[in-house]
Amino acid sequence: MGRDMQAAETLLSSGNDILDSEIRIAAHIARENLRGQQADLEEPAPPKSTEVRWRDLPNKDQLFILSLCRLSEPLSNVCLLPYIFYLVRSVLPPSAPSSPGAGDDGNGNQTPESVDAAAAARISEFSGLLVAAFPLAQFLVSLPWGRLSDRHGRRLSIVGGLAVSVLANVGFGFSRSFGALLSWRILAGLANGNVGIMRTVTAEVVRERKYQTKAFLLLPLVFNAGMVASLALGGSLAEPVVNMAWLFGPDGILNTSRNPDGVAWALEYPYALPALLNAGILAASLVLAVGGLKETLPGKEDHSDVGLRVGAAFMRWIRRLRRKGAEQEYVRVESSEEDTFLGQTQQELEKPIPTTVPIGRKDIPFRNIWTRRVVCALVSFGLLPLHNSAFMHIFPVYLSSPPADNSEATFFTFAGGLGLRSSTIGIWLSVFGVGGILLQLFIYPRLQARIGTRGVFRIALFLFPVTYAAAPYLSLLAGSGEDGARWVFLGFVVCAQIMARTMAIPSTVILLTESAPSKTVLGTIHGAGNMLASLARAIGPAIGGYVFALGVEEGVIGLVWWLYLVAIALSALAWSYIIEKDEG
Repeated sequence: MGRDMQAAETLLSSGNDILDSEIRIAAHIARENLRGQQADLEEPAPPKSTEVRWRDLPNKDQLFILSLCRLSEPLSNVCLLPYIFYLVRSVLPPSAPSSPGAGDDGNGNQTPESVDAAAAARISEFSGLLVAAFPLAQFLVSLPWGRLSDRHGRRLSIVGGLAVSVLANVGFGFSRSFGALLSWRILAGLANGNVGIMRTVTAEVVRERKYQTKAFLLLPLVFNAGMVASLALGGSLAEPVVNMAWLFGPDGILNTSRNPDGVAWALEYPYALPALLNAGILAASLVLAVGGLKETLPGKEDHSDVGLRVGAAFMRWIRRLRRKGAEQEYVRVESSEEDTFLGQTQQELEKPIPTTVPIGRKDIPFRNIWTRRVVCALVSFGLLPLHNSAFMHIFPVYLSSPPADNSEATFFTFAGGLGLRSSTIGIWLSVFGVGGILLQLFIYPRLQARIGTRGVFRIALFLFPVTYAAAPYLSLLAGSGEDGARWVFLGFVVCAQIMARTMAIPSTVILLTESAPSKTVLGTIHGAGNMLASLARAIGPAIGGYVFALGVEEGVIGLVWWLYLVAIALSALAWSYIIEKDEG
């Protein structure tokens, strides 16, 4: 028992070693700040302001590369959601129920109307497994990734994860069986178990507290932007012969062989194009990371390898070309042979920092970390992805499901979806996702400053159950001729859910951070939180897909919304009052 506890403590405490270098990093920052103050003496001193602007962040080149690396998860995980209904339907086993003799779209693919309720239920179950595989794999490897980064460096973990993500996306795009799709999906999840490491690197390159609020908002912001782009591209690029006929259709520009049905490979692999685009974007991010992402593991900050040396040499070559072409151009900082990738000098990050041994640090015993306040915050941290991830899976499947005749519907008994195409779903989700980004950029910080983190979190928790309770009533507007009302109602549902999600996610991170009994155990607490969230993102879609299928079979499309999503959302709301009572 003692050995098990010791092993668990060793694993979960891996993130704490990051904080050992806090004093020497602070000394380095102080030295750099002093240098900046001396350089600015010739300019009038601006009035003091507590607001930190994005351009004030230090180590912007490292944050830029890190942000591109952060795109790996949304591109690999979210891209398939707009077309998952059609993807799974295309690879279902022959025994899957379907409507014999139903119409098709001219290419041998059944239209949404041709899929009966039994087939839709089966599609929901399979798609739930496919969605759940990614976060489940993340859950299993989060701690091993952390241990790898603590021993061999952050850079290796991030670069290695990106490389595997590129491979997984290519394999996923060319898979034509459910088993192959599931395997590549699991591999992508294994490759993206390093999300916590990226947060750690953010903390290591931005040490000063006044910058951390903006810096820690950067990765969620990039994640949301990646989700928006991924949803839009996934919906638009899937089935390119249909959605992009001018390029891939019978008369398309790329149909050089003049195949009467369109580009041959696009017909054989109709869902490969979104995955290939993802792989291309991640490959570009991989090149930047190999050439410019610096090591931040305490004790290995001066590490250099072939990739970094090649990146530095490339940037020196670019600068020499620029100097030759624009010798009169104003140069803010004198370039030198020491300049590194993306313009950051060695002095900014790689300058040797005097080794300082932390003084007076007291490690908290492992079992003393888990205070009532920490446990309550962890439960709240896990409840959010439990229903949010289920919504992200269920909603596109629901929108893709064929409409039903609800002429005899009651208040709770009605069936069918909206029968929307993948391109329409992707556009809807991405457009409102842009609104979520704007909310996170401009509204959330001001709202949080006015009513506090807990106040913002409470608003989000009230929005979730209202949204989930209302969503299934879209079915009553499908095929009713009330197109205007249907689109307005759909806009309300999507907008409300994205608003709630945008306000809730950063709030849970802040509340979890504030619950820590000491900053020396933040790594352990966030490691536990990430594991719990990954597990919730696996359980949510799996259970949600099963309950959705059950509701489809019973003719009660709202079953998953009311019995599952609303119930969990209300539980999260009630739990927030328990946290408040505990802290009050």
